[in-house]
Amino acid sequence: MKNFIGIFMIILLMSSCDVQQKKEAKLPEVDVDVETESGQLPTFDVDWADVNVGTKTKTVKVPKVVIAMEEVEVEVPYVDVDMPNSGEKEELTLTVEAEVSDKEHTIEIQEIVATNNNLYVISELNETDQKIGDKTMRVSDRVILNAPDLNVKHIIAGEKPDEVFNDQYKYVKDIAEFKSTLDNTKVIYTR
Repeated sequence: MKNFIGIFMIILLMSSCDVQQKKEAKLPEVDVDVETESGQLPTFDVDWADVNVGTKTKTVKVPKVVIAMEEVEVEVPYVDVDMPNSGEKEELTLTVEAEVSDKEHTIEIQEIVATNNNLYVISELNETDQKIGDKTMRVSDRVILNAPDLNVKHIIAGEKPDEVFNDQYKYVKDIAEFKSTLDNTKVIYTR
C-alpha cells in the first residue's frame, strides 16, 4: 500500500507540471592518469501550475444581532440613604441587565435591601409572549442611589438565560427563601 501511495504521489507531481529538458547530461571524462574534466548536470525548465489566490463574493447565511441603543429621558428612582457613622456619600447608578433570546423579557428592580456593609439589589426577570426569533436582546432597569460606599450584590428572581453575559448575577427561584438567609436587613427601596 505504501508503494502504491508513493507511486501515486510521483505520478500526481509529474502530471501537475510541465518539464522540458534544456541541456543533456554529460558525464565527466576520466583519464587513467586521474586527470578529470568537469562534467555537466542536466538543466530543466519547469513550468508549475498557475495558482491565483483572491476573494470571491458568495451569499451565505450568518447570524446577525441587532441592538439599537438610543438616548431617551426617563424617570429613574432616586434613593438617598443616611447611615449612622457612614461618612461621605456618593451617587451611584445601580443597573441590572439580562441578555435574553427566543422571547422578549422584562426586568425590574423590586427592592434594595441593606445588611451590614452589603446592598442587595433584588430584581425580577419575566418572560413575555413576544418572540424575537434567533436574535438576542438586553433588558435593563436602574435606580440612582446616594449612599455610602457599600458592596453591591445583584440577585435576580427568575430563570437564568443561557447567554454568558448573565453569569455576572446570581439567579434564584425564590426571593423569600434567599432573604431568609440574610441577617439584620433593612429595606431601603421598594418599587
